[in-house]
Amino acid sequence: MSKNQPITIGQTTIQPGERVSVSLPVADLYTATSLHMPVKVISGRRSGPVLFVSAAVHGDELNGVEIIRRLLKREALKSIRGTLLAVPIVNVHGFLEQSRYLPDRRDLNRSFPGRATGSIAARLANTFLQEVVLKSNFGVDLHTGAIDRSNLPQVRAFLDDPVTAEIAAAFGAPVIVNAGIREGSLRACAADHNIPTIVYEAGEALRFDEFSILAGLRGIMRVMRHIGMLPPGKSTKARSPVVARSTRWVRAPASGIVTGKAVLGSRVAEGQRLALISDPLGDRQEEAVSSVDGIIIGRSNLPLAHEGDALFHIAAFRSAERAENVVEEFAAIHDPSLRRTVETNLKGT
Repeated sequence: MSKNQPITIGQTTIQPGERVSVSLPVADLYTATSLHMPVKVISGRRSGPVLFVSAAVHGDELNGVEIIRRLLKREALKSIRGTLLAVPIVNVHGFLEQSRYLPDRRDLNRSFPGRATGSIAARLANTFLQEVVLKSNFGVDLHTGAIDRSNLPQVRAFLDDPVTAEIAAAFGAPVIVNAGIREGSLRACAADHNIPTIVYEAGEALRFDEFSILAGLRGIMRVMRHIGMLPPGKSTKARSPVVARSTRWVRAPASGIVTGKAVLGSRVAEGQRLALISDPLGDRQEEAVSSVDGIIIGRSNLPLAHEGDALFHIAAFRSAERAENVVEEFAAIHDPSLRRTVETNLKGT
């Protein structure tokens, strides 16, 4: 097999066989100090794909930061082919403030491709695009739900592209959502440059969730094996994920206190009650019901709601029963209460 090629990130050139930390300057602060985006570059001695793995594009989404930290400790990366570009904190401003957004209140994931002379969001997006994304062949972007909202581990991808569909399936999340590409998003920008990129969504903002972290870590390793960056693993083949071609939100029919919520990952039927919304005096209550047969892939964790608030995100499947079985099997494999499983994952493969 041929030798890997050097790669230059910022002002640093990384040679085959090197493992280097690079700090990309992204902004000057009011305090006459500067912020830098941390990038870990692991360059294999042998040629192979370049994969970027990113987290905290939204600064309050922390699971991905921990997934990348654990990924970089994997013994398997010593035999990597090609190059891994790991960026645990893309939105460094938001991360410091524990905020989804940038100081100018812009959403970084609606700011691509950005401009070198634009706003803070535009400059940050442009730096990440030019120095990381455009030097890659594939991408995995790690996200969570918003504050007080949890997502079932899922992959979102544009499945009409066959290569993207392949890596989405290889990741091994129980659910794949065929998600349209939003203008200004990292995924849309990568697609414009023919760089297949998937999004992994799991857990809640500002929280570590062991279940989601372990599943994400395993998923990235599966993708790396699938594209030839790592040798085949010995893990048991998981059941094929189920694909949701559409999703729907169930919103609060009234304002009040929310009780009796359906569980994340559970199968629901059209017309089934998902929660009760009651006024504080107990004089009235209304039901939030499902409008479709499917699986709950996201839900609000707040016990309070205003009329119209999003309460449940439901993915529709041809066979909701099969989807439920896949989710249950996935949960059993990644159950963090099984300490042996956790410890084995932390040791690496």
